Amino acid sequence: MHSALHIIQDEHRNLWRIAITLDRLGEDIAGGGALEPAFLLALFDYLEHFVDAAHHRKEDEHLFACLRQRDASAIPLLDALQAEHREAPARVLALRQQLADCLHGQGQASALAQGLRGYADGLKSHIRREEQQVFPLAEQALSAADWDAIQQAFSSHQDPLFGDAASAESRELFHRVASLAPESVGLGGHSGGELASHQDWLLEVDALDSSYGRIQALSSISLKVRRGETVALVGANGAGKTTLLRALSGVQPARAGQLRFAGEDIRRLRADLRVRRGICQSPEGRQVFGPLSIEDNLRLGGYTQPRAQADSDLEQVYAMFPVLKEKRRLPAGTLSGGQQQMLAIGRALMGRPKLLLLDEPSMGLAPLLVEEVFNVVKTLKAQGMTLILAEQNAFSALALADRGYVLETGRITLSGGGRELIDNEQVRAAYLGM
Repeated sequence: MHSALHIIQDEHRNLWRIAITLDRLGEDIAGGGALEPAFLLALFDYLEHFVDAAHHRKEDEHLFACLRQRDASAIPLLDALQAEHREAPARVLALRQQLADCLHGQGQASALAQGLRGYADGLKSHIRREEQQVFPLAEQALSAADWDAIQQAFSSHQDPLFGDAASAESRELFHRVASLAPESVGLGGHSGGELASHQDWLLEVDALDSSYGRIQALSSISLKVRRGETVALVGANGAGKTTLLRALSGVQPARAGQLRFAGEDIRRLRADLRVRRGICQSPEGRQVFGPLSIEDNLRLGGYTQPRAQADSDLEQVYAMFPVLKEKRRLPAGTLSGGQQQMLAIGRALMGRPKLLLLDEPSMGLAPLLVEEVFNVVKTLKAQGMTLILAEQNAFSALALADRGYVLETGRITLSGGGRELIDNEQVRAAYLGM
């Protein structure tokens, strides 16, 4: 798939999660739940300022415009989709008015609930048609020159629509939406129905084996991770959690099995090329470069990315970890254990991961620092990042995760929802001390 389509698809992932959240909130409101006005207003702002003003224009003015010129058979479909783009601001405005009427005692909560669910259904249908119909047509019809022109527009850092300022504003808006999302509906990686089976799974592992010499470390590992999902790997020390993450990142060779990332077979792909694909790891034991400055450590994490975006990415990491900015000129080896863990996570984020692998981020930290690290993981989850979290701290990991896998001696012995595994008697006895 062309990189321009990946950009649109990544935006679709956030929109899909928003649609799921709206649907669930509509159900809650219809059942007598709270209206959550602060969350809804932040969400309406995001839909207006990013989706309607930027995302739709990105499609209309570039992808759809090129496809109209290259394939006349696509025009009726594009007409219908662009009509929905034009109608979208009015639909959001109508939802705003329904919320205002409810807050002033002039409207029915049931009507707002119906409006939210109707908007969610329309958004899902729209995304499905774009990804299942428009994307394949574009890949067949557009020339290399077309894709270059589209990609150049999408990559313009000064463009008011796609540039750094617009991207920063959209991230800030989405972060505000995520931070205000009520716990009952969340804004994480729940599936909420299938977008398309081959697109829903970001990572697919089937019967993966790996060995250290003659010692087999992983046996027939099979798991899947959806886009935007947080998956926990729990197990005792030596169970194979670190080996599995190393096999996913390409540091540890896989002897057999299948490994697919974003639909591509990557089992024989080198580790550095997996980083370029978007698999970034914060390793066990942090493994920072002690003599180098904190800022140099971070810049090394972004070596696969264009230099033009390094400064803005650094500022995002510093905003998440202010202590790193304060000490950015100091050698990384002078940091405390907790600060080095922040640096390791920040270094991985500099690679702009599509899949972030976190290996024992709480290992060896004091209780207060453990809580701080897990708060960082919660923030990343709320921002919609896809995470695999390997942890001996099973309760905290499973409480945070959408799903989890239990490893014992290199094999997966249990899997299920995070809360489901917490309630499992076998897991409680073996890993939770209950």
